[in-house]
Amino acid sequence: MALKIFKSYTKSTRGTVLVDKKNIWKGKPLKSLTIGSHSTGGRNNLGRITSRHKGAGHKQKYRQIDFYRKKDDIKAKIERIEYDPNRSGYLALIKYEDNVRNYIIAPSKISIGDEIISGRNKDIKIGNCMPLMDIPPGTDIHNIELSPNGGGKIARSAGSSAQISGSDDSYCIIKLGSGEVRKIINTARATIGTVSNAEHQNIKIGKAGRNRWKGIRPQSRGVVMNPVDHPHGGGEGKTSGGRDPVSPWGQSAKGLKTRKNKRTNKFIISRKKKRK
Repeated sequence: MALKIFKSYTKSTRGTVLVDKKNIWKGKPLKSLTIGSHSTGGRNNLGRITSRHKGAGHKQKYRQIDFYRKKDDIKAKIERIEYDPNRSGYLALIKYEDNVRNYIIAPSKISIGDEIISGRNKDIKIGNCMPLMDIPPGTDIHNIELSPNGGGKIARSAGSSAQISGSDDSYCIIKLGSGEVRKIINTARATIGTVSNAEHQNIKIGKAGRNRWKGIRPQSRGVVMNPVDHPHGGGEGKTSGGRDPVSPWGQSAKGLKTRKNKRTNKFIISRKKKRK
């Protein structure tokens, strides 16, 4: 996909860079595979804000995606590539030989009319889904299950992928995009290829209104608040807060480790790379 750079007719178009969607399906999604989604505005079941700076946004329908790919040994054909407002990658509408249709996360470099298949001992071809034990080391994979029949959980966003580094008994060693290396049982499934829309990272929204369409509300910096409202608040004139960056509740915003899931620590061989 190419980038769409606008001429500076207005203040907002001067800085706008979007992804050109000229080859993406222009119509509505398949009605039988969509459900209505309700915007929470960042509020929980008691009506209290638990996730700040959320609200409004454009109305969206949720597309039901097949993260499991359990229809083994039945060929499917790519009917169209669609935009999904709920995720950064594109979707592919596939039609199986028994006339069942499903949405899957569209891999990069896949075209309308291509055939894909799921199951054991299939060709290493973009879009095919199979257990990790059947995929050779060095292959780019996405939509990876953490446990068999659990559905794809890892590498689902635009342009993301992971690689198989090797094997250890009944586990495969997977190197994730973050640099983390972990073990996943080799009967879990993954899809060959990388996720589509890799140019998503180059988007520049150009204006604040585009964030409002996405449901992101404006936010005030902590340093312009009063001390009662934020740890960075107060001070004479323009001050930088006088302490390391923290959240409004005092939690460090500079790489504090918050992982508490000790149960799965044994599967992580090395942690992700530190940000410079």
